[in-house]
Amino acid sequence: MTQKPYSNGQSMALAPLGRSSLFRPSLLWLLVLAPAAAILDRIGTLPAGVVFFCAALAIVPFAKLIVQGTEQVAAHTGSAIGGLLNATFGNLPELIIAMAALRAGLLEMVRASIVGALLANLLVALGLSFLLGGLRYHSQEYNPNAVRTYSSTMVLAWISLALPSAFHRALETEPHLGVHATLDLVVAVVLLGLYGLFLLYSLRTHPETFTELNAPASHEEAEEHPSLARGVTTLLIASLGAAWMSELLVGVAEQAGHSLGMSQMFMGVIVLALVGGAAESGSAIAMGRANRPDLSIGIALGSCVQIALFVAPILVLVAPILGQPQFQLTFSQAEMWMLFGAVLLGATVTTTGHSTWFRGAQLLALYLIIAAILYLIPATP
Repeated sequence: MTQKPYSNGQSMALAPLGRSSLFRPSLLWLLVLAPAAAILDRIGTLPAGVVFFCAALAIVPFAKLIVQGTEQVAAHTGSAIGGLLNATFGNLPELIIAMAALRAGLLEMVRASIVGALLANLLVALGLSFLLGGLRYHSQEYNPNAVRTYSSTMVLAWISLALPSAFHRALETEPHLGVHATLDLVVAVVLLGLYGLFLLYSLRTHPETFTELNAPASHEEAEEHPSLARGVTTLLIASLGAAWMSELLVGVAEQAGHSLGMSQMFMGVIVLALVGGAAESGSAIAMGRANRPDLSIGIALGSCVQIALFVAPILVLVAPILGQPQFQLTFSQAEMWMLFGAVLLGATVTTTGHSTWFRGAQLLALYLIIAAILYLIPATP
């Protein structure tokens, strides 16, 4: 299918910064909010909501830098490794947020942030990628084999979270607490093992399953992008900055939620998830607009796989180290139903091998409905 090219002949969404662009309006100007948020948090006299939104805005330029770093790395490594690297670095703020909330004893917010991160990647990142890419191109084709692997893995991940949750609700009495801990440890080890097998499958034994369709020519990529070392360095610095701001967010999240009338579930599922996942969401959207849907899907769905198979099990294992009781994989029925709907709709709209703007609108519509429901839940004191 014939697609209209970019006006400047480039295939990527972002170009390297030049001297003439230093004084143009840019999201990078928001980097000044990072030290400002740290100072305001240290002073402690302003409302928590001010510090919260200041730190949230400061994450945006770090996400932009992660987008640029991902483009540079993906130009040298391909879509599979590029998407994996972006998911890894992009999920670092989410892992920091979850660990900080776990250390503070906000267990419900931790569980909500896990579900929220999955919803944000499945519905927001992928939805906006399909929507904006579809508005720019009539139809975008990608490798359906990779999507089938991601989708089946996400279905298994959902079952692996839903079954322990049902088990915990069925046996809530005190004598069975030891059984709960044993089950959580078993599930965590199995999921971590499955994540290792997923990496082996995607990067070593069957990399052809994740081959990018219509990838730009290698010589064009070499001209468009800086070195691999520069891309990795950008990813490292930007991820550390995003993790720093994420730590500040958690410190004021609960107070900010109470002052704004938001429930802990809404703060975890919607607000913290969107902020913590800004990096990979921005990368996925940028790749969608650049007509690289394989890389966009690899970032969004790869991030989901990493959260479900790596981040959640790691929290179970590190909770005692952080001085908290063992983190239980006990998600509410509402959270499981929301996640089930997202996994089902995501698998339905992605397994065909091509995307349009309307499929992106479908994903976003479900997310808006979920956000409205969670916002209307009264905040508990």
